[in-house]
This record gives sequence, structure tokens and C-alpha cells, in this order.
Amino acid sequence: MGIELTALHWIYVVFIVLIIGFMVRRRDTTLICIIGIFMIAIVATGDITSSISGVFNSFIYAITELLSTILIISIIVAMSRVLMKSGINEVMVAPFTKIIKTPTLAYWTIGILMMVISWFFWPSPAVALLGAVLLPVAIRAGLPALGVAMAMNLFGHGIALSSDFVIQGAPKLTADAAGIPVGDVVSASIPLVITMGLVTTIVAYILLRRDMKRGTLELIGTNDEEKEQETVENLLTKGQKRFFAILIPIAFLADVVAMSILKLQGGDATALIGGTAVFILLILSLVAHKKEGLEKTTSYLIQGFQFGFKVFGPVIPIAAFFYLGDSGFNQIIGDFLPKASHGIVNDLGVGLAAIVPLTKEIAVITLAIVGAITGLDGSGFSGISLAGSVGSLFGNAIGEGTATLTALGQITAIWVGGGTLIPWALIPAAAICNVSPFELARRNLLPVLIGLIATTIVAVFLI
Repeated sequence: MGIELTALHWIYVVFIVLIIGFMVRRRDTTLICIIGIFMIAIVATGDITSSISGVFNSFIYAITELLSTILIISIIVAMSRVLMKSGINEVMVAPFTKIIKTPTLAYWTIGILMMVISWFFWPSPAVALLGAVLLPVAIRAGLPALGVAMAMNLFGHGIALSSDFVIQGAPKLTADAAGIPVGDVVSASIPLVITMGLVTTIVAYILLRRDMKRGTLELIGTNDEEKEQETVENLLTKGQKRFFAILIPIAFLADVVAMSILKLQGGDATALIGGTAVFILLILSLVAHKKEGLEKTTSYLIQGFQFGFKVFGPVIPIAAFFYLGDSGFNQIIGDFLPKASHGIVNDLGVGLAAIVPLTKEIAVITLAIVGAITGLDGSGFSGISLAGSVGSLFGNAIGEGTATLTALGQITAIWVGGGTLIPWALIPAAAICNVSPFELARRNLLPVLIGLIATTIVAVFLI
């Protein structure tokens, strides 16, 4: 019934174990992934020249698959730069400053606003858009700077980034690695995202209130490290700022409505959001910078692309390796798998099912642990291809639940590495609020762990 596992399958397993081991030790996995691609290629083809070419071709394949995601994030970051430079972001969040009157309102208002904006702008630009404006308002309402950082971090780099419902960069990576449609991962992630988000943010708030009553938290951030902030220039009149502050949210809301009516998902949804962001960037650059508008448009795009490739630079070699486990093998290396093979990962899943009585409980717990381990490099995104690959492996082994397992791996990887627990991933929120990233990580640890346990338990019942 099953296919006989070949040397290619075992090499793939060995390198998955090596990648996890390097991630646990917080070492870079790029070299391991490249060696893994080369080893698989040379065993498959027996030709050194084509194997060396295979490494390069795997990068091209990975970049081609990820290009829409890299582009959308780069364009949105470019657009956010002009919003900050012109001061439109301040006008956009101004109505919410009237709501923030108490520490409780400050925590939940900033958090929910951060989550919504992060779905459209991605968390790092959203932190800059919101933080500089709402931090003084929150502190005036009695919420410590550390509490502001926690709210922005948990709702933005936690809930919004791990779900990524609008841009769909994270679901695309995991879905491609698992060999399933993006829509399946998004649908499967909804109950898990809700569980993780509610449990973590509520526990974090309860602990924050407890320490505020004890008086153990400084109201103003006291971290000595320099923080980089975008300087606001007097480029637009008050009327122009108000006009664009209303127009931009309406434009993106119209996109969401269009996505719902036209049933756009994945690449089509990304293209609609990206095209809207491009036009907003062009219009704002021309109106704000006038004669220099053409040159400034290019300048903002360059800044955006620098950010996009900086984020995805470490992801490309890892994604290239994991694409070999599924549909990418034949396109990158050639038709060298056995005729009965359905891809390396699927073959391993069938083989695993025949050897080990793998239960859904073991599969769910293993995926949660694998996801958390892949997040230890602090990127969150570099390891979610592994989560998708292992999700597919276990889903095939137990005969169900591939989408749920993949979504769980994605959520745990991004919550750990995308910016809520690893100190170097917390820098954007910590810098804006002038608090220590290590202190922020320490505050997040217990709420995130409780959330991960609750989400893992829920995942067992969903399969």
C-alpha cells in the first residue's frame, strides 16, 4: 500500500532534524538548508553540476513563490513611511485619543486598533504609525509604557501577524509547504487565533492590573537605548491630512467588501490590497512632495523593498528546502522520485502511519512544539515552512487535520518568534515605548505560554 522510502526521503528527514536542532540552539539555518538542497539534488541526479545549479534554481523557485508576499509587504511599508512623514497617521488615530480615558480603555483600544491596522499594514509599520501618537495619551490615562508595549505587541505581532487574514503572507508560506490551498489554512486558523488571542490578552491584562495596583511598574519607559522615530514634516495642510485620513481607511474597507463579494482569496486578495496601497503611495507622494513627488515615490519604494527583503532574506533558503518536500521537487531538480511517489512529505506521512500508531493528540502536541522551536530564531516566518511540512506529514499519517495542524504550527511559530517572546523580535514595540525588550519578553512569557497550552488543547478537539 505504501511506497518504499528511498535515500532521498531519509536525507530530507535528517536535514529537518538538523534544522530544528540549529533553531533550538538559536543558530542560523541558511547553511544547513543549502547543504540539504545540494545533498538531495546530488543523490537524486548523481551530477555535481546540475546539483549546484539546483541550489540556485531552488532559490529562484522560492522567490517566485514568495514574490507576491514580499511585494505586498514592501509596498505597504513604503506607504506607511509617507503616512508618518506627512503626519496623516496622527490624524487617523486622533479620534481614538478621545476614547482613551482610563488604563483599561487604553490597553484594549490600543490593542484592538493595533490588531486591525496590523492586518492591513503589517505590525512593524503599525507600531510606528500608532506608538508615537498614542503612547503619551495612554500614559496620561494611567497605563504604563510597558503596558502600551504589551498591548501593541500581543495584538499586533501576536494576533494579527499569526493570523494574517488580509495580506495572507503567513498562510501562503505554510499552505505551500503543506501542499494545501491557502483558504484551508485561513479557515482552520480562525478558532485557534480566537482562542490564542483571547486567552493571552486577557491573562496579560489581569497580570498587568495586578502589578499596577502593587505599584511595581514605572509609568514612563526608562530604557536608555536610542530609539529611531520618523520625523514628521509640514508637507500637508490640516484639511488635506483630514481628507486622506478618511479616504485611506475607506479605500481599504472597500477592498475588504470587494474581497467578500467577489470571494477573492490568496494571491487575488493580496493583489487588490497591494494595488490600492500603490495608488495611495503615488497620490500621497505627489500631493505631499509636489515637484519632488516623482523622486520621493521611488525613495519610499526603495525603503519598502529594503524592509521586505530584510525580513524575507533568511526565509528564502529555508522555504527553498521545504518546497522540495512537495510540488517543488520536480520543478527544481527533475523527475527523480519513484513513480508511485506523491512527494517526499506525503511519502513520509504514509510511512510514518504504517510504523507508528500516531494519534491526533501526539500530532497536535508535536506540531505546537515544532512551531515554537522554529520561532526561536526571532523571525517567526523563517520556520513556518517547516511547520507546514510537518503538518502535512502528520495529517497524512493520521488521515485528517492537515489544515488545523498547519495552522497550529503557524500560530505557535509566529507567537514565539514573530515578536512576543524572543527579545530581538520585540525591538519595534520596545523602542517606541522606550522599554527594555528583555523586560517586555519577560512580561509576555506567562500569558503567551498559557495561551499556547489552551490553543493546543482546542486544536485536539478540532481534528
